[in-house]
Amino acid sequence: MFACTCSRHAKLSFTTPFKPFSDLTQNQPYPLSLSGMGNSFETSHNLPYTMLFKYLRSTLSEILRFVILILVVSIEALFILQRWKPIFHFFLFSFFLALFVLKPYLSTRPVVYLVDFSCFRPPCFCRIPFSAFLENVSMINIFDGESIAFMSKILTSSGQGEETYLPPALHYIPPKTHRQESINEVQMVLFPVMDDLLSKTDLSPRDIDILIVNCSGFCPSPSLSSIIINKYSMKSDIKSYNLSGMGCSASSLAIDMARNLLKTHQNSYAVVLSTEILSTGWYSGQEKPKLLLNCLFRMGSAAILLTNKKEAKGSSKYKVFCMVRNQRAFDDKGYHAGIREEDSNGKLGVTLNRDVLQIAGETLRANITILGSKILPFTEKLWHCVSIIRKKFIQKSGEIYVPNFKTVIHHFCLPTSGRPIIKEIAKSLKLGEKDIEPALMTLHRFGNQSSSALWYELAYMEAKERVKKGDKVWQLGMGTGIKCCSVILECLKPIVGDSNKGPWADCVDKYPVMD
Repeated sequence: MFACTCSRHAKLSFTTPFKPFSDLTQNQPYPLSLSGMGNSFETSHNLPYTMLFKYLRSTLSEILRFVILILVVSIEALFILQRWKPIFHFFLFSFFLALFVLKPYLSTRPVVYLVDFSCFRPPCFCRIPFSAFLENVSMINIFDGESIAFMSKILTSSGQGEETYLPPALHYIPPKTHRQESINEVQMVLFPVMDDLLSKTDLSPRDIDILIVNCSGFCPSPSLSSIIINKYSMKSDIKSYNLSGMGCSASSLAIDMARNLLKTHQNSYAVVLSTEILSTGWYSGQEKPKLLLNCLFRMGSAAILLTNKKEAKGSSKYKVFCMVRNQRAFDDKGYHAGIREEDSNGKLGVTLNRDVLQIAGETLRANITILGSKILPFTEKLWHCVSIIRKKFIQKSGEIYVPNFKTVIHHFCLPTSGRPIIKEIAKSLKLGEKDIEPALMTLHRFGNQSSSALWYELAYMEAKERVKKGDKVWQLGMGTGIKCCSVILECLKPIVGDSNKGPWADCVDKYPVMD
């Protein structure tokens, strides 16, 4: 899914118009493409002035610090030439030390560490090759030949492979979508990852102070968080939260929520459980916009342990370096871009409207602009601002300089909404084939697992032993609403020896594969 916040008036031009689902042809079987989105920064000068002001303010702050540095060096050179007394050198050195060296260490904000995470590996009997999926849907009387042909096109063009998984309830003909089947799926996908995380970190369930469970489409009573608390007999004063309806961005939003809670609750552990329950989201109608999710979403879940305990630094894999989130639900187009609703026959399903790609591009562009103002080096921000001013006032035909995020970010976890979308996002950020490999391979091996897919991508990079100490990982979550959340993680130690465990344990050597 998609998400983000941006200007109500910002426009995103498409070189290829978005075709209604009824107009799909053999040459354009998969509609979810950001074709024509262009570079995310190409029209950032059209963003709201508040966002552009943040970007310019960040750049001016860097310029000011640079000017002060030059001034301090110049004054020190003057002191030496004039042979001033040592006390003046001491005062100048103290000022320099406080401004440039000690400032980062004087921050009182607690550091949030990501200790470890686990991903669910579905059992083999849940595997659903294309042929089995199409055979099953063809035996369901609800779907006509046109609907089956449409789903076949979506499957073959989405980028997923033949080894993705669906829950047992959806292997029945017709699929079982009752509440108890969804509860069974919850137990199937969440209990194993929770067990694995506790085993990895040698943590007792009663040590957990904060629990956040996210699942968009299934919200039972008692809640999913209550199911986990009951299963593991957690302590009575645990702070539990249940997030629903947040789409594919829910996991990154939950990380942001956990980080904020850990800022106020000292010496605590927080666990985030991220999944999507598919048995309750099956669409049994014939409207093509709603059939997409039947074909694209697959089983997956992840469990993540975070803490603000200082002693956890040595045992943690990452620390949360930076986060940026924004949303667009204030705008009717953003709100209705992806919405769960009934069709004309009363069948419930999720509709992806024709505006979803334009709004997703605008939202992503806004998120990237804010993120760039926070993490990009001074030179990248300077050249970008200069190019905006030049295009605005001097050379209107000139191009906007696209900052190189790879000067700061070493690894990328992108939304697995489909191969065309992954490649268009990569094009806008000027990423190479190796940068998008984790997203493409996760989509191929496990399908679109909604919010938990970002952790399978990170697990892929760890299994390949690509993540080194000091590397920064960008997890980009986009969900209905529309909302967008960027999580930047900084690796605290080399990640080695993970190729023989996790969801990629028996297959990582086979990847990457070329379609």
